[in-house]
Amino acid sequence: MDPQTKDLKSIRNFYDSVYHKASKPYVKTSIHFRRLTSRVKINKKQRVLDVGCGAGQWLFAASRLGAIPYGIDLSEKAISVCRSVMPEGTFYVQAAETLPFEDNMFDLVSCLGALEHFVDPQASLKEMVRVAKNNAKFLLLVPNADFPTLRLGLYSGTHQVVAKEEVLNLKGWTKLFQDCGLEIRNRWRDLHVLSWSWIASQGPLFIPLRAAQALALAIWPLMWQYQVYHLCAVRR
Repeated sequence: MDPQTKDLKSIRNFYDSVYHKASKPYVKTSIHFRRLTSRVKINKKQRVLDVGCGAGQWLFAASRLGAIPYGIDLSEKAISVCRSVMPEGTFYVQAAETLPFEDNMFDLVSCLGALEHFVDPQASLKEMVRVAKNNAKFLLLVPNADFPTLRLGLYSGTHQVVAKEEVLNLKGWTKLFQDCGLEIRNRWRDLHVLSWSWIASQGPLFIPLRAAQALALAIWPLMWQYQVYHLCAVRR
């Protein structure tokens, strides 16, 4: 078994048995994702592909506005949730490095908090460019290695780090996107942490700390953010 196949098997097992173990169907969209659909101007009949879609909450928000959802993820458990919530969608249990779609298919390609976990991020990005239309938008959410808490060693990454997690700073991500044929049109903070559900998610003892962190992210400059959204297009 080659190293990449071995890595994919290990990562798939983590997402099925740990990360998505408790994933289940849902009927509501978060305020954060509703705002995100507005920001990227989701329209009816747009084909939206989410790479590393997980249980599909972002695609669900887009589909509620009439977009046609497509998703891929390594986790069979996550994809089964997607299929139950969005039977009109198209979903595959698939690695991101080889997408099962024709060229020039999608109006919007997204990858939210997943690229850093892929075995080969560069190959995955090139595949996203291949399957996107020439005028497509790319919505990419990536972590930032210059996040002060990470740099000070007070934060070691998400619990997905046990599978794979490779974090770059904003300059490094910019170079990777450019090397794969993308140009950045806009960037902004990921402020989904400004919600009670996030602040209280680790229990009462952690509420003061998480509240302080959420407020800090709201005022820190982009270069210090934990995660940053990138809205990209194909380089001309």
